[in-house]
Amino acid sequence: MKKASISTLKAHLSRYLDAVKSGEEIIVTDRGRPVARLSALDPGAEVGGRIARLVREGRVRAPVSEQAVSEGLAGRLATPLAADPDGVSLKALLDERSTGR
Repeated sequence: MKKASISTLKAHLSRYLDAVKSGEEIIVTDRGRPVARLSALDPGAEVGGRIARLVREGRVRAPVSEQAVSEGLAGRLATPLAADPDGVSLKALLDERSTGR
């Protein structure tokens, strides 16, 4: 089992990833203290399967389609802003900035 500091790992990431691919395990250290372990993924492990399990368990919400997101954003952008014809909000903001609050 190899050890590597964060800075060394950053500088030589490709080399350490090659070692992990070949079956080695890397312990990542921060100022000499172990903080993480790099190891190869189980070939049968599937990221999508894990996410689906978390959705079923109610621990995460499934992502919505990009279309639903963009339609929701368009609806929010179409909402008119509150009227402030006298500029009270702007005056309050400028006063606050001038006093350093």
